[in-house]
Amino acid sequence: MLMQGLFCLFYNKCNFIRIDEYIIIYKGLDLNLKNKSLVAITVILLSFIFLSAFSNNYQLNDYKYDVVIHRDTWGVPHIYGESDKDASFGLAYAHCEDDYETIEEVILALRGKFASVKGYKYAPIDYLVGLLKVWDNVNSKYDKEISDEVKLICDAYADGVNRYIEKNNIKSNIYPAKGKDVIAGFVFRTPLMFEFDWHLKELMKDEKPSFDKYASRTSTFSMYGSNTIAVSPERSADNYTRITTNSHQPWEGPVTWYEAHINSNEGWNVSGGLFPGSPVIFKGYNDSLSWSHTVNNPDLVDIFELKINPDNENQYMLDGNWIDLEVKEHPIQIKLLGPFKWTFYRDLYWSVHGPVVKTNHGVYALRYSAFDRIGQIEQWFRMNKSSNVKEFKEAMQMMEIPMFNTLYADYMGNIYYIYNALIPKRKNGYQWSKIVPGDDSSLIWDSYYDFSEIPKSLNPKSGYLQNCNSTPYMATVGEGNPKNVLPDEAGIEIFQTNRAFRANELYGQDSSISREEFYKYKYDAYYSKESVMNYALNRFLSEVDRNQDEYIEGIKILENWDLNNNMKNKGAALALLTFELTYNIADFKYDFDKIYKKFKESVDFLKTNYGKLDIELGELQIIKRGDKVLPLSGAPDVLRAIYTKSIDGKEVAIAGDCFFQIIEWDEDGIVNARSIHQYGSATKDSNSPHYSDQSDLFSKNKMKDSFIRFNDLKENIKTSYTP
Repeated sequence: MLMQGLFCLFYNKCNFIRIDEYIIIYKGLDLNLKNKSLVAITVILLSFIFLSAFSNNYQLNDYKYDVVIHRDTWGVPHIYGESDKDASFGLAYAHCEDDYETIEEVILALRGKFASVKGYKYAPIDYLVGLLKVWDNVNSKYDKEISDEVKLICDAYADGVNRYIEKNNIKSNIYPAKGKDVIAGFVFRTPLMFEFDWHLKELMKDEKPSFDKYASRTSTFSMYGSNTIAVSPERSADNYTRITTNSHQPWEGPVTWYEAHINSNEGWNVSGGLFPGSPVIFKGYNDSLSWSHTVNNPDLVDIFELKINPDNENQYMLDGNWIDLEVKEHPIQIKLLGPFKWTFYRDLYWSVHGPVVKTNHGVYALRYSAFDRIGQIEQWFRMNKSSNVKEFKEAMQMMEIPMFNTLYADYMGNIYYIYNALIPKRKNGYQWSKIVPGDDSSLIWDSYYDFSEIPKSLNPKSGYLQNCNSTPYMATVGEGNPKNVLPDEAGIEIFQTNRAFRANELYGQDSSISREEFYKYKYDAYYSKESVMNYALNRFLSEVDRNQDEYIEGIKILENWDLNNNMKNKGAALALLTFELTYNIADFKYDFDKIYKKFKESVDFLKTNYGKLDIELGELQIIKRGDKVLPLSGAPDVLRAIYTKSIDGKEVAIAGDCFFQIIEWDEDGIVNARSIHQYGSATKDSNSPHYSDQSDLFSKNKMKDSFIRFNDLKENIKTSYTP
């Protein structure tokens, strides 16, 4: 999504470099190297000479860290360090063993050096790092705003990456990694989570954008959601507290979940999921509590249209005065052929509002939440080490993380929901979801709504809380829902997704939920009668012409479909191929002709590729990992969420349900958990036995044990070693 959103911003202006085989275009200069054989031979010889001059023989530094890595029978790393920094060092080393490639790419990106290694297609990423002033912010705030404790774990994480590079003599493009890289990674990725890049993409279209949110909610990535559901002892048949940390992510890449357990003798004992480049758990559990996130969609980005001085293109009007734009020449290095690179420069602009982009329909400034904050990792670390609801609340009150619904449960039976959002306090009277004037300084907000004002619910009477990318105002059933006190311009959701409907229909209607039922409901694959799917299906069936004999069988299959998406279901395949959905029914643009065309194409596809229409869903929808191919239940926006890509006549899963845990505390406050990953702990190493060893369980809707106590772990340790 980021690359698609920025490519036009970067290249459509044609002052940039393009490499198509041996054609190089730079600022209008066209060098067509026609003798390609000669060029290729020259490049190979020069590359050999160049590379021969450099070796990867690193000096093995004597790192002073006291840590042991235990791998359990599933290959999951359990990091036992004497101190927090020791554990962070071991975590980085273990993650590099399983996915060094992605960690290197993450660090290249946050340094603004992606194109220097990966080529011109990645230059927009490097441009964005400069435009967001990632390193200006980190360098100016690091010493004062990052605690010594967090600096130590970031430095140790970087040392763990370096240790892996040195010990394995990796040809690295990031050596040496630094602690500031870790902080910068969080600063860079945060605004992308709330669609800053989508706003840029919209601005760079040929026509002035309307910023219709429908456009973002129907993209390839817009339906990737998450579920988090908790029940207290009051709603459990056995008086247990349970929570699921069921985030839905892409199955590969820089935001793919990695499972780890971190333990130190300084009180850090947590198991859960994290992304490449992170020394802390993003969602998971410790001995006392658990938490998880889902993406929310408050309005955290504003667009200001600047009035430009006709006599000076780098001046804008503010309160009746012409103000100079801040301008900086930003170097971007691009890999050409072999070892050769080209550095060119792109002007970056800022107003007092924020980053500025110049387009053919105007000049715009963007202002976004948390643009001046670098403490995201600080907050997650405090959440990791919290031991009760009071400490967890204190961590959340930092509001360094500017978004994400957060659901919490603990050993005392408390459940707690927070619509976490750093929402700007804006001036009334303007349509802030659209473009606003940039010449009035009173519109430039500089404060946010307080933590006490955002929606939240603690221990509702129902003993049940959920969020499935839906409105916070229906987080539970009955009493205890958050109050709506913020203005409409805050952008807080008011709709329910299918997953939220189903959660309320299952967990919300069962007043005594057993362990088996908690798991069963989580794997539910039905669309609700209130869903967008059911609306689209019924309307289509009410309008379709049943007099076309060649398609009547398909119509009957849809009529008889029970909205179930189990792998054995014989109506789901045709339905999922026919209908394209949205979360919110208000965003759904019903178009009979478009649906009917898709329906006929789907009928023809199934007849051609499978010889019949009523195939089981699992014949079409699969998980594929290496040579392993397995059937899958699930569908977009069901609790068993699966999102696919069409490949060779199959719908191959690429996102949705992935790594998650179900955690429970018994009546004595003792924690136990189960987890599953769609593939395995070796997220990138195809030679590892753990590359796909969890896929069989995943396909069958089953889970494995998760260990947080050493006494439970020791009987399941496969290997132990020090980095």
